[in-house]
Amino acid sequence: MDGETPIDVTAYASLSDIAAADWDACACPEAADGGPPHDPFTTHRFLSALEESGSVGPGTGWQPRYLLARAGGQLVAAAPLYAKGHSQGEYIFDHNWAHAYERAGGRYYPKLQIAVPFTPATGRRFLTRSGWQDTGRAALLQGAMQLAEDNGLSSLHVTFCTAAEAAAGPQMGLLHRVTQQFHSQNRGYGSFDDFLASLSSRKRKTIRKERAQAQGFGGEIVQLTGDALRPEHWDAFWRFYQDTGARKWGQPYLTREFFDIAHDTMRDDILMVLALRDGRPVAGALNFIGRDVLFGRYWGCTEHHPCLHFELCYYQAIDAAIARSLARVEAGAQGDHKLARGYLPAQTHSLHWLRDPGFSEAVARYLDAERAAIEEEIEILTDYGPFRKIHVEEQE
Repeated sequence: MDGETPIDVTAYASLSDIAAADWDACACPEAADGGPPHDPFTTHRFLSALEESGSVGPGTGWQPRYLLARAGGQLVAAAPLYAKGHSQGEYIFDHNWAHAYERAGGRYYPKLQIAVPFTPATGRRFLTRSGWQDTGRAALLQGAMQLAEDNGLSSLHVTFCTAAEAAAGPQMGLLHRVTQQFHSQNRGYGSFDDFLASLSSRKRKTIRKERAQAQGFGGEIVQLTGDALRPEHWDAFWRFYQDTGARKWGQPYLTREFFDIAHDTMRDDILMVLALRDGRPVAGALNFIGRDVLFGRYWGCTEHHPCLHFELCYYQAIDAAIARSLARVEAGAQGDHKLARGYLPAQTHSLHWLRDPGFSEAVARYLDAERAAIEEEIEILTDYGPFRKIHVEEQE
């Protein structure tokens, strides 16, 4: 690693042109010890599943432009970069920016996005080999901004980046945006009962009542991972996913083939929770397993039963995280209802570069006001959280 070594940055249209070992040496160097990555979403196998299944690519509004930085012929940094024709599947909402810019006569789309498509999970976005963090990040950012300049694109966005990346962003000329999600922290619990003991009496009773209602739906609840997952489970989950997608965002982002590829290449990264009635899946939740985090991603059902959504998505996830000694559960985007179920608000971060200086200045003022409002909301929601007061004081 030599700061004087020239770095070449190249954009690739397909991950198939990049060796998995080279990409993962940047995306998840911690997995070299044989353990799981911090998160599976920037791994070659996950991003390849999106591309090979047609979930990203032509006609989706997510056109891959993977950035690779090489020094002395060695890949030292990479970024999952996409040219975007819309703002769908991002979960960091900039529709109002697009409308304002276009009303003023500008063209907001296409734009560039460093992100994991359809995945509101925090993780590194500037993927670097050990020792190349600062140099590699700077090279990737310069390459992405140059790509935007050369093609007359309005903007570059880096979504759900880490707090460390967000802190470095303003020094590199990027605007910092703060948003929020709800996460459940594992405070060294040995069991779900230990988690319940940390809650106020009223919330503890409510959760016990909800769990009893859900588990009385007339069947059994199972957790499946690895080789316990079978094709029929994916057939069922595809039905759940289609139903939820049709109700929430019009059409599902992921194709059916994505789940087949994920079964082949990622089943050890996946925890599926299914509700079975007479042996038939009637509801399910899909989670991805990281080194320290369980990431809740998708839910759906073909039968509606009281509190079954809470049980499969939130309480089973907490149970699984405790059993695996994981530090927290990230329950995905939005949802104030998660607060009553032991999930507290947490900051999430994104970075933005807008080519038009006047537009950038206006957005910067908006972000200052938004950041203050988000920080105040997090403080208020945390104070109203379900935990006994001593836990709130300890967290602060």
